[in-house]
Amino acid sequence: MPEASKELDSCSATGTLHVEPIEGNYFVSTYPPFSCWKKEKVDELRRILSVPASSASQTPLGLYVHIPFCLQRCQYCYYLSYADTSGEQIDRYLDALATELEICSRMPALQGRRVDFVYFGGGTPSLLSASRIGRLITAVKDVFPWNKAREVTFECAPKSVTESKLEELRAAGITRVSLGVQQLDDAVLETNGRIHLMRDVERAYTAIRRFGFATVNIDLMVGMVGETDASFHDSLERAIDMQPESITIYQLEIPLNTPLYRTLHNGGDQPLPADWNQKRVRLAAGFSRLEEVGYSLRSAYAAVREPQHHEFVYQDAQYKGADLLGVGVASFSYLAGVHFQNLPSLEKYLGRLEAERLPWGRAYPLAKTERCVREFILQLKLGKVDTAYFRNKFGIEIIQQFAEPLQLFADNDWLTFNDDTVVVTRKGLLRVDRLIPAFYLPKHRNVRYS
Repeated sequence: MPEASKELDSCSATGTLHVEPIEGNYFVSTYPPFSCWKKEKVDELRRILSVPASSASQTPLGLYVHIPFCLQRCQYCYYLSYADTSGEQIDRYLDALATELEICSRMPALQGRRVDFVYFGGGTPSLLSASRIGRLITAVKDVFPWNKAREVTFECAPKSVTESKLEELRAAGITRVSLGVQQLDDAVLETNGRIHLMRDVERAYTAIRRFGFATVNIDLMVGMVGETDASFHDSLERAIDMQPESITIYQLEIPLNTPLYRTLHNGGDQPLPADWNQKRVRLAAGFSRLEEVGYSLRSAYAAVREPQHHEFVYQDAQYKGADLLGVGVASFSYLAGVHFQNLPSLEKYLGRLEAERLPWGRAYPLAKTERCVREFILQLKLGKVDTAYFRNKFGIEIIQQFAEPLQLFADNDWLTFNDDTVVVTRKGLLRVDRLIPAFYLPKHRNVRYS
């Protein structure tokens, strides 16, 4: 078993020092933790969503569409995905998605609401053929038109990009393409189970640019197995040379359900990935370099050119309490103050929808204070939090609510705060997901994340 990193961090509300393990969940995507969501809360979810949305409600509505198929599972991947890419299986899944969308569109809480943003993720959405992409988009638009949406994102993997697929996306009104690159170093890509090489990235990116999408994002990762300081920075320079509107850099995490975790524990000679200190040093240098060449840091993970023109609505809206309907196997949703997740078994998901029943597996209705905590910790990822927002929306003074962890982290130079704002420093942004659990309500601390 690999040894944990020896870096120590004061990341609890009590200031207790602890060792940061190489393995385990790091990225915090929601609150309360997924392990708190329960099957028995699904009936309460049905009751809440049977109530029509208020006509005076200004809450934006987003749509997430999950495509769970991949040619090969990456070593570090913890998302639910399947390597079965037979046409019959995919067609069955697309039929189920269409059924789920149609049933959801009839729910009183969603009837008549305008879609503000859409995100097609995976898995590998671009693995679908051009005709199936067209079929998928038609199924969505038939029940949730996005003609007034501020942003529609489609994830692409370099090897599966073709001109015919891009034609479908452009005609459908896709505004943002996110290209999953991870690194521009063939040896590192191969070591981590990526099926594309640099030449695939160059070909795909050139083709995407020809179609004139408003925003192109390149997804990178820091800390991959086999990565060195030199290979990470060389990869970043190649990405900068491509001049995308947005560059996202995530730190590698190794949850227990990943192939990489199993490989590390099989006793082989697999080299250890970078520890957290190494990742943060590389990421800090990467962000500084992006700023040198004209990018602006917009969150703990992303830098953009011209921030006023290249928002990330999918992220920003959710961080401020937007509703999100997630469709597809294992997808997560947040509607009317309730978190819920679809069944994580593909066969069970398909079976429910073939019986024209919604595939909800577990749920968690949030109380007002929990909704406040959720939005506060997510907005920390953007680097700045406005206290008036929480005072006006929830009637909660967040400086008082979070006095202990705020002071602890200010003492460590991870953030600053006053009566008006909480500002996360660069040092804090590099480790923001480690800081976030200190702001949980006591009943949610020290529980399993997922």
